[in-house]
Amino acid sequence: MRAAIMQPYIFPYIGYFNLIHASDFFVFYDDVNYVKKGWVNRNRMLNKGAGDGMLFTLPVEKASRNKVISEIKPLVSPKWKNSFYNKLYYNYKKAPFFGEVVDVLMDPFSKDYSDISGLIAESFVSIYSYLNVEFEFFRSSVLSPETRGLDKADRLIEITKKAGADVYVNAPGGEEIYSKEYFNGKGVKLLFVKPEIREYDQGVESFVPWLSIIDVLMFCSKVDVKYLMSSYTLE
Repeated sequence: MRAAIMQPYIFPYIGYFNLIHASDFFVFYDDVNYVKKGWVNRNRMLNKGAGDGMLFTLPVEKASRNKVISEIKPLVSPKWKNSFYNKLYYNYKKAPFFGEVVDVLMDPFSKDYSDISGLIAESFVSIYSYLNVEFEFFRSSVLSPETRGLDKADRLIEITKKAGADVYVNAPGGEEIYSKEYFNGKGVKLLFVKPEIREYDQGVESFVPWLSIIDVLMFCSKVDVKYLMSSYTLE
């Protein structure tokens, strides 16, 4: 069985969904330190006017790198929701799936959350429900708080074993950090997901890759979205 463990990101790019697709057991790694100006509460959508990407940010309360992600509270005000909707409308109103996708994206913001992990998890639930795909997840802050304090690699290994898995699947950036030999020595096989760039019609002159899943959902049918989620190699 394969386990994947990843920090929760708001509407991440398709590579994050490749990681979920490649795993049997998925864990939001939400009791590690929050990184300011990281991807937990930020991502990029299409900037229709310029034909490139633009950053959007979900505001949070008293963010600090001395806090873990599960201690960060989102600040979803009516003003912010209206601004976010307007960005979606301006950039995607002519996208073929805007009408059915915009509510999928906005619905998670209609609830109150004590921490950003809960909101992000709900956004994934909303997306997978729209796609009619089962999605089960766990949070490291609940599943394995006793492993905090271990070395990064050792903690991932322990969480993988606790999940009953013998394979840990990581994002491509992990190749610079983690050793397959070290994981093998601890009884866990380490694999890396390599996303494949698949272009689709964005209605702009040049394709803008690696935008938020928002972009994929707006321009691709459910069948095509699921195809893109499965477009990767494991090495």
